[in-house]
Amino acid sequence: MFAGAKFCSHCGAKGNRSEATASDPRLCPRCQVAMKDVTVGTTSLLECGNCEGIWVDVDTLQQICADRDKQAFAAGGPASTEQPLEVDKTIRYVPCPVCHGLMNRVQFAQCSHVVVDVCKPHGTWFDKDELQRAVQFIRAGGLEKARAHQLDEIKDEQRKLAASRMYGGFFDPAPSRPGDDPRINSAKSTIGFLFDLFN
Repeated sequence: MFAGAKFCSHCGAKGNRSEATASDPRLCPRCQVAMKDVTVGTTSLLECGNCEGIWVDVDTLQQICADRDKQAFAAGGPASTEQPLEVDKTIRYVPCPVCHGLMNRVQFAQCSHVVVDVCKPHGTWFDKDELQRAVQFIRAGGLEKARAHQLDEIKDEQRKLAASRMYGGFFDPAPSRPGDDPRINSAKSTIGFLFDLFN
């Protein structure tokens, strides 16, 4: 961080940031160079000085998601969610800095448009600006929207399962008449579609 700068150019953190050589060195998943221990406010994480990516362990990420004070270090920096991230066109799976197994690429909170690399037992790798964007998503109510969406999907699956049991394993959510066979209705609509298509 440059002297007199209001924000860190790496993570967007406001002024109170300290760096140290990691006591247990971990390699950056992208660059394979040793990362630095960084403490911003009360939040500790690992950062690559080369690619500016950030490694956040499981407990710290849970704290960041739940605690607005922990989010503050990344929420107000220079990057904007309006500007598109620079995306590497070549998808490359990267190793976890802890167990060295390849991490899964997932969309943070399933609807944030921020794709991160995750090792479930150990933590999450955020490429440059991704942690800041994830925090901005959280602060805009994104996690609540994601939870509501997941609940809606669960309820929808439960309705489909109940309907499937009711109709003997064949799902038709709204048959036109109780006596109609849903398979016949489906065949009729397919034949009608094909007839319209070729005439």
